[in-house]
Amino acid sequence: MEGNAADHPDRERRHPSDMTDAEWAAIRPLLPVPPWLKDRGGQPEGYCHRQLLDAIRYLVAGGISWRAMPADFPDWARVYAFFRRWREHGLITEFHDRLRGKVREHEGREAEPMAGIIDAQ
Repeated sequence: MEGNAADHPDRERRHPSDMTDAEWAAIRPLLPVPPWLKDRGGQPEGYCHRQLLDAIRYLVAGGISWRAMPADFPDWARVYAFFRRWREHGLITEFHDRLRGKVREHEGREAEPMAGIIDAQ
């Protein structure tokens, strides 16, 4: 696997919402490889993808606003810019679907749900 700016985070796991190494191993292959690593120009990214994802997970787990991001994460605007780009390219949905499948398989169920229940009260 090619190297990526995401491979070497410069901070240790500090928050309960931070990814474990196993979670990171499941997500890592889904992330796009920056153009500069494929000799297509551009500059190396200044942010670790794992840090950006940990920041998004912190935001979701805590129900906080983007601007309330703790200082040990990258700036909230940079985190939001990556989140928006990944969402527009369908990566956020892909992350969710893959992880849901892994959790279901770990519980001994099929990766994809077979039925759904709709409560129309």
